[in-house]
Amino acid sequence: MSGDDESKRTRLEWWLEDLSIDPATRVAGAILIILGSTLGVLTGSLHITADIGDVLTGTGAADDSGGLADVHGAVYSALVDNSTGGDAMEGVTVILYDEDFLEIGRDVTDSGGRFSIDDVHRRSATLVVDHPNHITERILLIPGDHAQITVTLSEGEGEHETDMRGESHLAESVLITTIIGALTLLAGLAGMVGGTEAYNGKSHFRTQFLAYLGLWSQGLMFIGPLFILMGMGLVYLTRGQFGFVEA
Repeated sequence: MSGDDESKRTRLEWWLEDLSIDPATRVAGAILIILGSTLGVLTGSLHITADIGDVLTGTGAADDSGGLADVHGAVYSALVDNSTGGDAMEGVTVILYDEDFLEIGRDVTDSGGRFSIDDVHRRSATLVVDHPNHITERILLIPGDHAQITVTLSEGEGEHETDMRGESHLAESVLITTIIGALTLLAGLAGMVGGTEAYNGKSHFRTQFLAYLGLWSQGLMFIGPLFILMGMGLVYLTRGQFGFVEA
């Protein structure tokens, strides 16, 4: 190793030693840990309040949400022997009924077989597609749950029913969201306690352990953990300043 390299290495060691004995370094580490953990607490709080609201109003499973949605789709003729059919059907009447089977919207397909029923409540409804000399299609759905509804009409008489509502997993979604939000919030709080420990200079081990928990709060994705990691590095550098340092 050259003399210049040795000189530079020595200056770096001196600089790190000065930082390690300066109380301001430990305080800076504590502030970084607290700041990153605070971002985690805010993220956890927003995760709980915002995501549960999205679940309640965005799944369509809650009948009293009061939201409005559109029903879009297209009607085609059924394939016959894989040789004929599959064409868009114009002039097909499409009617949407509510749970009491009261009409809440209707449309007639255009030349492309397309239909659109706008601004209906996101509640269980029945879409009835009826055309002379064709089997009537009855589709149970929640308006807004499907971007495009494709209906195939077969020649004949009678009715055919399809349930597109699926099962509601609202309760499970709310529970999972609540658990994730609560764990994120608790991790952020643990990190804040760890920052306070670093500021007071009591236990280095407890500080690093609580700060590690704070990393899981993921404040603003990577910004919060980055602050916490920087703070943990400064705290480790000043571990000799703590009143109780584990071997």
